[in-house]
Amino acid sequence: MRAWWVDDPGPVRIDRLKGGERPDPVPGQGELLLAVKACGVCRTDLHLAEGDLQPRASGVIPGHEAVAEVAGLGEGCTKYRIGDRVGAAWLGATCGACRFCLGGRENLCLHPRFTGWDLDGGYAEFMVVKEDFAYAIPDAFSDEEAAPLLCAGIIGYRALRRAAVPRGGRLGIYGFGASAHLAAQIAIFEGAEVYVMTRSENARRLALALGAVFAGDSLDRPPVSLDSAILFAPAGELVPVALRALDRGGTLAVAGIHLSDIPPLKYGEELFQERQLRSVTANTRQDGMELMEIASRIPLRPATTAYPFDEANKALMDLAADRVTGAAVLRIGNGRGH
Repeated sequence: MRAWWVDDPGPVRIDRLKGGERPDPVPGQGELLLAVKACGVCRTDLHLAEGDLQPRASGVIPGHEAVAEVAGLGEGCTKYRIGDRVGAAWLGATCGACRFCLGGRENLCLHPRFTGWDLDGGYAEFMVVKEDFAYAIPDAFSDEEAAPLLCAGIIGYRALRRAAVPRGGRLGIYGFGASAHLAAQIAIFEGAEVYVMTRSENARRLALALGAVFAGDSLDRPPVSLDSAILFAPAGELVPVALRALDRGGTLAVAGIHLSDIPPLKYGEELFQERQLRSVTANTRQDGMELMEIASRIPLRPATTAYPFDEANKALMDLAADRVTGAAVLRIGNGRGH
């Protein structure tokens, strides 16, 4: 099969990912063999390629927003059939036995495995996924639209819940890429006012088109005090900026897996009056199922920029340079359109 993999992490360039032929994977007990049709290009893939996240497996294949058809069934698989359309997401396996798994917080599992980091992911024509960690893809979405739902959508949804937006509240969003533009649609659907701060002019236009009431630069102070905020940009220097924009009792959720260093915080200006700072760590499968349900009901409309499979490095370079509006998606197989 054709695939791209991480061989030598470092600053992205046109040959950072290595491409070529790899053996077709074989599904094991409880695993599905997937023929990948489309795979989202996530900022986490960029962190992996650049070495911000150290690869956990030699020559690992990135990609954890894979939309595919079931091409083979490992022993014991009963949930899906050959030809079903499913998605593989970031959370690829949990131990199921630690105190966090047993307590309903599998996103904090002590021994997790992640697609495209520990396990080979979707920058390939074929991959395997544990059947229990695959998601049925709603018919409302094409393959290209569905791909970003599998990480950008799920993490945006969890970040929104971690931000504790009150009913009819004011939500600030810092950074407006793949995850943010989906979380904003959910927030607006649920009745929130959304205020977007981002350095990208194209992203500001998209935010207003989706229904945001304000779109400014990343360092701008919104015109009102915020009840909640989500930091999607991997920029630690924006943490105090966002905290200062919160009203009393407000909550800031930091959505990224990687964040540059946070400067010293001034307690009186940025944390006092019960302002809260929360991180977001992975997701539970319940988050994914809830996201798919609400995405169909709204319905969410992901803004995507498609790349041919042989331009995976270009997609990462464009993502690093903020040249992607919405979500970047690799087209890998003959996928399903609208």
